[in-house]
Parts: sequence; C-alpha cells; structure tokens
Amino acid sequence: MLLLKDGFGRNINYLRLSITDLCNLRCRYCMPERGIDKCDCESILRFEEVDKIVSDLIEMGIDKVRITGGEPLVRRGIVQLIEKIGNHERIKELAITTNGILLEEMAEGLKRAGLNRVNVSLDTLDPHKYKYMTRGGDLKKVQQGIQKAMDVGLTPIKLNCVLIGGFNDDEIRNFVELTRNQAIDVRFIELMPIGEVAKWNEDQFISNDEVLKQVPELISVEKDDPSSPATYYRLPDSLGRVGLIRPISCKFCEDCNRIRLTSDGKLKYCLHSDDELDLKEVLRNQQDIHLAVQTYINKKPHEHQLDKKKYVKKSMFRIGG
Repeated sequence: MLLLKDGFGRNINYLRLSITDLCNLRCRYCMPERGIDKCDCESILRFEEVDKIVSDLIEMGIDKVRITGGEPLVRRGIVQLIEKIGNHERIKELAITTNGILLEEMAEGLKRAGLNRVNVSLDTLDPHKYKYMTRGGDLKKVQQGIQKAMDVGLTPIKLNCVLIGGFNDDEIRNFVELTRNQAIDVRFIELMPIGEVAKWNEDQFISNDEVLKQVPELISVEKDDPSSPATYYRLPDSLGRVGLIRPISCKFCEDCNRIRLTSDGKLKYCLHSDDELDLKEVLRNQQDIHLAVQTYINKKPHEHQLDKKKYVKKSMFRIGG
C-alpha cells in the first residue's frame, strides 16, 4: 500500500467526500434563499466514478471517509454508495455529516449498509430560530432523526454547532447541558469566512473562548484522535464531551490529515484555499490518479492563510461540509 504524504511529511488518511451540492434547507450563512441551479449530469461525478477514485485513494492510505454535501441524504443511491465504500477492508471509519432532516427514515438502512456514525449540523435548540435560520426547517424532524440514529447504533453522535453572534450565543449552556446525561459530543465551530458567509457582518463572529467563559466548569480532556481539529472538554461526571473547533482564532494545521473531494470531482488539499485538482478530468482522460494526487498533495501548504480581503470563493455547500 502506498502512503499518501504531503510535502511536510504529514500522513493524509482522511477524505471528506461530497456527493452533492444540493440541500433540502436554505441556511442563511450557507445557501442562497432561492437555492442553486442543478448541474447537468456530466458535471457531477457518477457513483461508479466516485467508487473508482475512493478505491484509488484507499490504495494510497485513506482509511477514514466522511460523506458530506450539501445534504448527502438527498442524493439518490446514497445507501448503495455507502455499502460499496464500507466493503473496502482498509476503511476503519465511514461516517456522514447531515442536517438530520431525513435521518429518521434512513438511519436503519444506513447502519445496515455499513455506516459507522453520524455528525448532525444543528445551530439552535429553539424551533422558531431553527425555522428562521434554515428558512423553513422543522427542528422536530432533526431531533427525531438524532434519536433514531442513537437507537440503531450510529454512534457516537456529534452535534456541530456554528456559533453566530446575536443568534445562538445565548444557547451555549443549553447545548453543553446536552452532554451531561447523553453520550454525545457537542462541537462548537467558529464561523468561517467562506462563500456566503464571507458576506456576513464580522460582528457575528464569536471566538470559541466564549464557551469557556459562559461554562467555566468545563474540564479539559485528552482527545482520542490527535488529528482531530477539536479540543475537548467535559462537564464533571458527564457522559458526553464538548469540543471547540477554532479555525479562525487558533489554527490546527500542524496535524492536518485530510483532503476533500467535491461533488464535481475537484480535489482540495485545504478548505481555505481555492487551489484544486480536477480529478474528474484525470479519471475521464484515463490518466494516473495516484501520480496526479501525490503531485498535487505535495503542494499542500504548512498552514492556511485567512485574508480578510480575499476569502475562499466557493461556498461550503459546493466544497462539502
């Protein structure tokens, strides 16, 4: 087996795989209100092409895959794709990031197909605020989906909460309390200036230090995965953990082990860079995927540079959450 390394000797073993840029919600910091125009079929990787690329990347050392979108559960055939990827013996973890709207009806099939666990994006516990932020979403469906995922064993559940000033900073303790009696991780993520978000007022950015200020009884704990971008804390005697992901106030590039593949076949070595490799063209032109990927990964920078005057152009729904 080849080992995929960047120019700084970091092992690259984690693939964030986006399979669609479509979504069934219209979150204000992510998706335009009107949604997006559907791409023609030739622009999006077919599942057999996804399987070929993923298989080659597994040969190069990828052993952890997270499926993302848009909203990945809206893509027809997602369960079959998960089954294909899960059948690779070298895959140690296969997970998905979802908004949870379709999770209740799909959780059992996803588990049978080989999915290990889910991350659910959830920025508020207030149904009215949720409907506002998502432009019509139903919080109850998400809550039922989370419960179903727990019932079928898609655990540990991780809830990803983007902190937004003036919107959910008054709910920090409520989110933290979810971890007291449930074996779930709540992870607070700083608002990143990407795509639609770059247009938002900078006053809405909150450092994750606010979590520690509001809940000073949190105790620092060791992370179980050194490459995780989160630093973890725990309430005394709690079953779950609280994670802080600080891409803005505190970089975590030193241990970066991930690459991203967009739904239209672009490989990205860094979320905060517009530099891409068109793997779809490499594949369709029958070129050497291994050589193309390794040559590209050699250019991965030591750390990302966030310039307030020059943001990443693509929105998260096009890159993959």
